Amino acid sequence: MRTLALRGGERVAVAAAEWCDAFGVVTRGRVQLELRDGSPGPVLARDAGFWLRGTGVRALRNPGRRTARVRVVTPGARTVTRRPTPRTPVTQGRRNDMFNMNDTGVAASQASGRTIRRQRPRLRGLVGTGMVATLAAMAAATLAAALARAAGVDFEVPDGGETIPLSGFAVVTGFFSVVGVVIAAALLRRSARPAGRFVWTAVSLTAISLLPPLLSGANAATTAALLGLHLVPATVMIPTLTRSLRSRTD
Repeated sequence: MRTLALRGGERVAVAAAEWCDAFGVVTRGRVQLELRDGSPGPVLARDAGFWLRGTGVRALRNPGRRTARVRVVTPGARTVTRRPTPRTPVTQGRRNDMFNMNDTGVAASQASGRTIRRQRPRLRGLVGTGMVATLAAMAAATLAAALARAAGVDFEVPDGGETIPLSGFAVVTGFFSVVGVVIAAALLRRSARPAGRFVWTAVSLTAISLLPPLLSGANAATTAALLGLHLVPATVMIPTLTRSLRSRTD
């Protein structure tokens, strides 16, 4: 038995002689399998087991920041190569290939099952944190709008001459905050680095959301207040969801 430690972002090539008949278990962090053609393979979470005999995996990579650990268990002395009988060499060779494929399928299924079971509580935790942050963002935006109105901002939009009610800020903030939670959940399931990609996506969308107030034609006070009200929920949602993603992937 040996332990393989992979620092954040480190890649370790798979040597066939070292991994023949060896069974690996991820004991810390996450490990991504790199396929033979260089494309990224599945990401295995903690407690996922796998073996690489007969697969097209050529390297292991740590997609996270913290050190990932893999415990490698090698059974007792076993025959690595089997000499086919003279009578049916082709049939015996095919039989060995079939066993290797079956073994690989079993290992992949076990690893996938463990990963899915671990993703469910992580996903529920992220969504729960996101919903709490959404309520906080709605309250913060509504309070900021009320303070701005008390200071003399009329929130009147030239198109139609209507005044934006306080409830409108809460509804819009809640809707786009839920969209942010959905994006974070999708990245947690699909991306190897969900926190970094979420920050990039959320900041980009926040920057785009600043364009409508600038183009609305409202007076300077209303425009400045609307810009600030776009940033208030962003300062609540982005750091909260980013920390939640990092705590569930590192």
